[in-house]
Amino acid sequence: MAELEALRSYQKQPTMAEVTEELKRIIDIGFPIAAMSLVSYARNMVLVVCMGRLGSLELAGGALAVGFTNISGYSVLSGLATGMESLCSQAVGSRNLSMAALTLQRTIVMLLLASVPIGLIWFNLEPLMLSINQDPDISKVASLYCRFAIPDLIANSLLHPLRIYLRSKGTTWPLMWSALVSTLFHLPITVLLSFTLGLGVPGIAISTFITNFNTLFFLLCYMFYTRTSHLVPEESMRTSLLPSPTLPHPPSSTALIGKEWGDLLRLAIPSCIAVCLEWWWYEFMTILAGYLSEPRVALATSAIVIQTTSLMYTLPTALSASASTRVGNELGAGRPSRARLAAVVAIGLALLTSFLGLIGTVFGREAWGRVFTKDYEVLELTMIVLPILGLCELANCPQTTSCGILRGSARPGTGATINFYSFYLVGAPLAIVLGFVCGLGFVGMCYGLLGAQIACVISILTVVFRTDWERESLKAKELVGKTEHFAHADQVIKCEEGVGFLTELGSGK
Repeated sequence: MAELEALRSYQKQPTMAEVTEELKRIIDIGFPIAAMSLVSYARNMVLVVCMGRLGSLELAGGALAVGFTNISGYSVLSGLATGMESLCSQAVGSRNLSMAALTLQRTIVMLLLASVPIGLIWFNLEPLMLSINQDPDISKVASLYCRFAIPDLIANSLLHPLRIYLRSKGTTWPLMWSALVSTLFHLPITVLLSFTLGLGVPGIAISTFITNFNTLFFLLCYMFYTRTSHLVPEESMRTSLLPSPTLPHPPSSTALIGKEWGDLLRLAIPSCIAVCLEWWWYEFMTILAGYLSEPRVALATSAIVIQTTSLMYTLPTALSASASTRVGNELGAGRPSRARLAAVVAIGLALLTSFLGLIGTVFGREAWGRVFTKDYEVLELTMIVLPILGLCELANCPQTTSCGILRGSARPGTGATINFYSFYLVGAPLAIVLGFVCGLGFVGMCYGLLGAQIACVISILTVVFRTDWERESLKAKELVGKTEHFAHADQVIKCEEGVGFLTELGSGK
């Protein structure tokens, strides 16, 4: 009888009130994330401008270093951290509070361990660049930047999991404010270190990780304040980031811990692959642009394209995070119909907002191009490719949002598979054929990106709309359902009824 009622609830069409409520929830989670992404974009622009002020050599070396750190470090840490989204969002929905906290801890440990080999590569960048015949002077500058940026690996290893943890609770406004306040200090810190103290490129690297540690500090202050202000003293003493040492572990805890680590790695590795495949595509385009008949124009336009796509990516990123949180929360709570509604509303909102990118790139292409260059050839090529990027955005926004839905339903491996064949088995060959064989140059490469995005969005939307949400809800119950160990641990962690936000690290927005 209970199964029949659940099926009826699952098949019932949502009312307009339910759709409106879901839309408000998605926007409430996503708006601060989009604002935070814009703040981060502005910070990166400050970094590029300051490098340019130091000189052409510093700009070239810094650009090489930024590209290398993105490929070898930041994309890996971001991708690995994304694996905890499924576990945390579903655990919050199911009220399995201990699992959410333990997932946070384990992800931090995992990222710190991953940072060790990455840091060693960054420290030895110069001989690596020289071995592949890069310019010695540019390689020296890039290596200097990477060495001083190594502490930023630690900051990101803490920031990424904390942001995802808070986002899983629906607590995103503090993320925006902490990023905004720390960015306000970023420009004066960068100017002080790079120009006033004369540290140059190392000063820019140091200012970057100082800003990230400032963001981390503000987040921790928020969590400490909300924990102590929302909990009574006895509860404050008993709730912390670390599990209570007084809680006895059942005899099977070793096997249980091994299973939990296995679940985390099973989700983290495909998530990392999916993120890296998409990040690396743009570096692949930059490398190919250097082999075209007019590499100077193509590479300059490629730099503008990357900056443009980074800006346009803020909205899809926010919607993807919102969709992941909402779908995961509802599946964890055993409400498959609400999870399906969250997915449909998120995709609908993505389709609507994707037209903003198209309109902006079509009607603002000349003004936007002049922000970066006055070179006629570069500007002319930029004005040709920007509308193509706008068409890419029509596919990219729903595709990225759908990736969030797959993460929320603990299926990052599916997203990684689709990304691989779309970008590297469809997009890459198409870019090479159109760009080099057909002689379309950089424009042909952009059409290759468009082909990859179209293949990706068709595939991923097919997967999402064929989802058996009832089955995904049962899978979530198996993944984050309370064991005897977790049920015992949760006796000392209070949860706000009707809201479902954790109070162990802070509650409310």
